[in-house]
Amino acid sequence: MLVRKLLTEAIGTFFFVLTIGCTVILSADSGKGIIPPLAIGSALMVMIFAGGHISGGHYNPAVTLAVAIRGRHPKSEVIPYWIAQILGAVLASGIAIYLTGGVAKSASPPADIGKALVAEFLFTFALAYVVLNVATAKATAGNSFYGLAIGFTVLIGAFSVGSISGGAFNPAVAIGASVMGLIHMPSVWIHIVADLAGGFVAGLAFLFLNPDDK
Repeated sequence: MLVRKLLTEAIGTFFFVLTIGCTVILSADSGKGIIPPLAIGSALMVMIFAGGHISGGHYNPAVTLAVAIRGRHPKSEVIPYWIAQILGAVLASGIAIYLTGGVAKSASPPADIGKALVAEFLFTFALAYVVLNVATAKATAGNSFYGLAIGFTVLIGAFSVGSISGGAFNPAVAIGASVMGLIHMPSVWIHIVADLAGGFVAGLAFLFLNPDDK
């Protein structure tokens, strides 16, 4: 039932973005910069395990697009999924602001837009590519590691290029982070464009590399 899928996506995205907001804002005050990537990757992992059997556990418009391109998600449900994910992210942003006592210091625009676009594209591609191969491929059907693999991909990306692009790899996260002041709001287009492009190309790559996996 679509309503159950959408509610699952909203809940999963909510707790994912809430974790991002609380850990990043509070760690900025405490100087514990290593904590957010660990918490964020873990939050995504557990939410995928919790809701994957209901909605697929996307929690990311770019992943939803990739799964649709791959042919394992109804194209008619792409926009509803995006809406649920963004609503969950925005609601989480408001709660994070309340819990932490206010928005983070206003973020600066990326120092180099080109590098930010490339960083976001590459690691969103990596994220969607991993999702497609561990959670939708016939060869890995029934595995129990997919949530860990996906969560660790975000962890790797955050450590690798978080300082370059903000490390969203997710348009819903980028929108929520901009509400919290963690991403420069006028620059959020970088994440939306690069992340959706990364998901789209990952879907095409999966089809090319797995022509018999229909």
